[in-house]
Amino acid sequence: MDLTLLYRGPLASCDYDCPYCPFAKRRDTGAQLRADRDALDRFADWAARQTDDRLSLLFTPWGEGLVRSWYRRTLVDLSRLPHVRRVAIQTNLSCRTDWLAEADPGTLALWCTYHPGQTPYDRFLTKCRDLTARGIRFSVGVVGLPEHLDAARRLRTDLPEHVYLWINAAEGHTYSDADAARWTDLDPLFPYSRHPHTSAGLPCRTGDSVISVDGEGTVRRCHFVPAPLGNLYDGSYRAALRPRACPLAVCDCHIGYVHLETLPLYDVFAGGVLERVPATVPARHAVDLPSPVPAGAPGV
Repeated sequence: MDLTLLYRGPLASCDYDCPYCPFAKRRDTGAQLRADRDALDRFADWAARQTDDRLSLLFTPWGEGLVRSWYRRTLVDLSRLPHVRRVAIQTNLSCRTDWLAEADPGTLALWCTYHPGQTPYDRFLTKCRDLTARGIRFSVGVVGLPEHLDAARRLRTDLPEHVYLWINAAEGHTYSDADAARWTDLDPLFPYSRHPHTSAGLPCRTGDSVISVDGEGTVRRCHFVPAPLGNLYDGSYRAALRPRACPLAVCDCHIGYVHLETLPLYDVFAGGVLERVPATVPARHAVDLPSPVPAGAPGV
């Protein structure tokens, strides 16, 4: 069986404090960090024993995982298992990158986000170039806020052409057509992020070939539908796997709507769904528009 799992344990601490981040952060205590490590070890042990299945694994922590040694170790170990097709993690790339030398670059991949104001630009770019030199598959993205536009343009110029630069529509932000055109010039797939997708009653792979797992092993169809399907560790979730329609009115997060069968994104990201790497980096079409004026600037 081919199964994709999105794992999110109890880790909630992050070394960044982005004001636009929708995740509620905390400063994890020593006990909370040990609990997260134990939960991750349990999940990794389960994954290692599923040799009759072909697994694709995406780690989507509330906090930053790769600054913790147990996430780095787990990704390395899982990348070397023959029944693991892909193991990827969402990261701000603040960690060191030398540990990647121990991983299988044919299996491990990174979904990286650049946060202007949280880390020096040159430091982030140097790490991206190191990933390229190591042959690690990765994408890079920016939250599409007006104050991030110049940094995103600079990234697109400095990154290798084969590295996909994605733009996430900022939560609660409305984009005029002119605004959207600027971001679409950088990321031709931005229109998929600009508006939430109507999903109620539409077929979705979640709950069938894609599931979400928390630190206790509770299985749900995705991060956004709270109803449990069973538990990973007692196997009770298996009987609940089946094709099903989305019960929500809309889906507005890439890790959710990418699995909607009514969208072509499995073809667009063929071979790179988890790390958000398209099969072919989409061609850009230049749009000659002035930069947006920040709110509160003269003339606004």
